Amino acid sequence: MKEHITTISFFKYKGFRQQAWAFRMMNDAHAYIARTDGVFFYKLMGCGRNEGFNPFPDWSAYALLLVWNDEAAAETFFETSELMQLYSKNTVEHWTIYMKNISAKGEWSAQNPFQKSTTLNPDNQLIAVITRATIKVRKLYRFWKYVPTSHLSLKGNEGLIYTNGIGEVPVIQMATFSLWRDRESLMNFAYKSQEHRTAIEKTRQLDWYKEELFSRFQPYRSLGTWGGVNPLDKYLK
Repeated sequence: MKEHITTISFFKYKGFRQQAWAFRMMNDAHAYIARTDGVFFYKLMGCGRNEGFNPFPDWSAYALLLVWNDEAAAETFFETSELMQLYSKNTVEHWTIYMKNISAKGEWSAQNPFQKSTTLNPDNQLIAVITRATIKVRKLYRFWKYVPTSHLSLKGNEGLIYTNGIGEVPVIQMATFSLWRDRESLMNFAYKSQEHRTAIEKTRQLDWYKEELFSRFQPYRSLGTWGGVNPLDKYLK
């Protein structure tokens, strides 16, 4: 039985020429993806500075989120598509994670694009989280003023494998992607961290968002490198 899967890819660029090409592809890649079979939903996004939740973009890193009708369509794209050949030619490295959805609540561009998987592996304890939001313009200052405090508990967190801020539009349309060793590590951050609990309370009280979505995934395949290594290689053997 076929079911949706989600992939997220990160691309690293070096030097002005590569970075200028990457910025142009934020527009030009739409035409390539429109010709790709099996794509249910996608987002081309930039990354925050210092691989963190930062309102200022890192011009050397970008991300591509894709939701596929099935895994075969994803494999065909990453192995044979003209777009991926262009990315490979113009990047210094790239990394792709295949994921199955565990749960998703909220909307992204007026829809919830993530279909809950019926084939999760109970022996795979890894969890990926994507949170995204469109921030109300009148709340931007208060939101970004509090962000550094809300993420203090991420530093030195042993259960955190990787995290990065991503987004469609800097400052206004933001998202986070994080990878955790297991559910316990994620829950410790989400509910035992005073800073993060306060952030949740402020979200409810101050009504920062026009639209938001919170989703969890089970990563099950990791291709390529980031920082010279495959961050999930030792977890997925």
